[in-house]
Amino acid sequence: MFIESAKNPGVIEVICGSMFSGKTEELIRRLKRAKFANLNVEIFKPKIDTRYSDEEVVSHDSNAIMSTPVDSSGNILLLTGNVDVVGIDEAQFFDMGIVEVCQQLAAQGIRVIVAGLDTDYLGKPFGPMPALMAVAEYVTKVHAICVRCGDIANHSHRLTNSNKLVELGEKDIYEPICRHCFNKLKKENNI
Repeated sequence: MFIESAKNPGVIEVICGSMFSGKTEELIRRLKRAKFANLNVEIFKPKIDTRYSDEEVVSHDSNAIMSTPVDSSGNILLLTGNVDVVGIDEAQFFDMGIVEVCQQLAAQGIRVIVAGLDTDYLGKPFGPMPALMAVAEYVTKVHAICVRCGDIANHSHRLTNSNKLVELGEKDIYEPICRHCFNKLKKENNI
C-alpha cells in the first residue's frame, strides 16, 4: 500500500480495474489530498473523453477536478512545468508513449498517479496499462460489484454489438461483471 509522503518523490502509481470500480474516484481523492498539502498538481485526460465534461475529470459518482485534455501523451511533457504531482485519467486511451512520459516525469522527481482500465471489453490487456503497471512502484486494483450475481467484478461487459475497441459509454453500454459471469457470457456467445 502506498504511503503518501513528500519524502517519496519520483514514483509512478497506477490505479486500475473495471468500469464502475472507483478508479477515477480514487485518482481524484489522491489529487485533492496533494492539493490540500499545497503541492503543485497538474491533471490530464485524453481529449476524446467527453462523457461528463470537456475539461474536468469526473467520476461516475459526479466528483470532479479540473484537468487539461490532451491529444497525445507527448503533450503532457510539454504542459508540465513546475509540478510536484501529475494525475492522468483514462490512461488506456493514450498511445504507448505514455509509459515513457510517466517514467520521464518520475525521473524528474514528480509523483505520477495514473488511472485506467486494465482490460478491454473482451477481457484482454488494454493499451499501455500492462506496461504502466510493470514500471510502477505502486499498483492499486479496485473492483466493482457484479450486477448479475453480486460477486466482485473485474470485467467491463459491453452490452452493445459493437466490435470497436474504444466505445465511450456508461451504464447504457457497459456493466461490471465477475469472472464467472464473463466466462458464461463468452461461452453463450461463442467468443
